[in-house]
Amino acid sequence: MAATRSYYRSALRKAIFENKKGTIGFAIVVAFVLVGLLAPYIAPYDPYEIGVGPPYSPPSREHLLGTNDLGQDIFSRLIYGTRISLLVGFIAGLASTLLATALGILAGYYEGLFSRAIVGSMDLFLVIPGIPLILLLAAYLGPGLWSIILVITLLTWSPAARVIRGQTLAVKNRLYVEAAIAMGHSNLGVLLRHILPSILPIMFANTILRVVDAVLLEAAISFLGLGDPRKISWGMMLYFAEQRMAFAIGAWWWVIPPGLCISLLAIGFSLLAFSLDEAFNPTLQFPTWRGDFSPSKLFKKALRKSGRATTSY
Repeated sequence: MAATRSYYRSALRKAIFENKKGTIGFAIVVAFVLVGLLAPYIAPYDPYEIGVGPPYSPPSREHLLGTNDLGQDIFSRLIYGTRISLLVGFIAGLASTLLATALGILAGYYEGLFSRAIVGSMDLFLVIPGIPLILLLAAYLGPGLWSIILVITLLTWSPAARVIRGQTLAVKNRLYVEAAIAMGHSNLGVLLRHILPSILPIMFANTILRVVDAVLLEAAISFLGLGDPRKISWGMMLYFAEQRMAFAIGAWWWVIPPGLCISLLAIGFSLLAFSLDEAFNPTLQFPTWRGDFSPSKLFKKALRKSGRATTSY
């Protein structure tokens, strides 16, 4: 166990601090998390207060990102919108990963009707069009934060479950797993002690990618008018901007900032996920043209293997 913990600590340190993609992605995510946590201290106005400035006021010293049609400060609403977007992203991403992991491992480890039923469910959710399903579920469940989280979880679990099932099938046929089964270990013990540790690296990277999906889907659901209007999120800001003619009158300060925040947060999580995937999967690590991987040394090494002289080089 100590060796396993040391391996994961080393991989995480390498992914975050030794990989430029991971460092940039981690810095972006941490910055947004701090903004969400410190929102009451950063926002200059109450995001729900009406009439703090003239309606449709452009950016100024008093209102850094202007105001909307009700005279609400857009910068304050943008700061508080970070909380809902991150909350939905983290909870839905984690729930989707846990569901995908549980069903993927069970479908890969067990055989028969139970496994085929899970695989059939994966295939069903993969082929169902996403937007109609979003509209149907969101309209049936009604507006609300937990309704959005449930919809996103149902939409995003199946691709990860197929990957985890494939990894489980590969691990199940390894000698140490077969030996544990032959020694009489229970199925639960084999799953938790031998198969799950092999799935953890996939879970780490997949959780981050599911958070990206959740952030983008929350923005899409809210923009379609199916979000919770009582909560401020970046998607709801875009929805109200579209409903109240911000696009038509050229009120860019109401449209561009939430769109940029959604994109930047998705980029940060994606960079972090790519870095984690490279740290836990050495086959994805590409050599840099330095040291032993310089073109001249690679050329000399190839010549030595072919038996030719390298003195002239």
